[in-house]
Amino acid sequence: MSLNVAVQMDPIERINVRGDSTLALLLEAQNRGHKLAYYTPDRLAQRDGHIFAALQTLQVRDVVGDHFRLGEPRRRELTEFDVVLLRQDPPFDLAYITTTHMLERIHPRTLVVNDPAAVRNAPEKVLVTEFPDLMPPTLVTRDLAEIKAFRAEHNDIVMKPLYGYGGGAVFRIKQDDLNFGSLYDMFAATFREAWVIQKFLPAVREGDKRIILVDGEYAGAVNRVPAADDLRSNMVRGGAPKATELTKREAEICKRIGPVFRERGLLFVGIDVIGDYLTEINVTSPTGLRAIKSLGGPDGAALIWDKIEAKRAKA
Repeated sequence: MSLNVAVQMDPIERINVRGDSTLALLLEAQNRGHKLAYYTPDRLAQRDGHIFAALQTLQVRDVVGDHFRLGEPRRRELTEFDVVLLRQDPPFDLAYITTTHMLERIHPRTLVVNDPAAVRNAPEKVLVTEFPDLMPPTLVTRDLAEIKAFRAEHNDIVMKPLYGYGGGAVFRIKQDDLNFGSLYDMFAATFREAWVIQKFLPAVREGDKRIILVDGEYAGAVNRVPAADDLRSNMVRGGAPKATELTKREAEICKRIGPVFRERGLLFVGIDVIGDYLTEINVTSPTGLRAIKSLGGPDGAALIWDKIEAKRAKA
């Protein structure tokens, strides 16, 4: 079964070929004989209830510096496609949200992965708060008094923007840190939204585990160990990927939250676990597929396309 597949993503020339999960998905689709087309979010348009984009045919290669070939742009209606991969990176701002409203117009007639309405309602650091018993102590606010009280209670905290990604603007603040006031002022001036404040978890020194779930089922994991001089374990920030297996606690977390993802149409999800605690649920543009496969884990891209093909066969 050959599918017509469109991918909505950031400029393809900028991706990190060796680590990019979107490229892994595109390579697998191409290997299966699916036809690929590409567009960036700024090429999306809605007119009289129809959703269009200036799309280019796409061929991909697993070659650094020569990983894609594009055809000439052509205006096409997205309902011409069987599948749209929603793979643009955050920031999860109003521009991003607008694209989810547009894509919602075509889903599920055209299968959008992940479901755009579910993505809109489940940004990384918001969906996770539906499972407070699985999380470390967590505060979502921009109120100074609330943050001070939380800091006094837990002594050692982490502060990060609610709609941030990739480890950007993540700070550890101890009780005696004299930079707290300046950091608060910087956050207040930079971010209009609330922030996430969590109890610092010393277990992060052993790694922040990225676990992939495909249609609610476990599909591989990689342990990301931060550099000695950095708090953040994100691989784009220098975290080292290490092979890993699920602990009993992590398996319990997956069993608990997996059905929620399946019910909401969140087919490709990456969750983050530090020690025994769930810290984030990534649904906008999850990563980790290539690192997991390179370390001998499951081929997540193949599992994702197995699910997509099965869903299209039933449509």
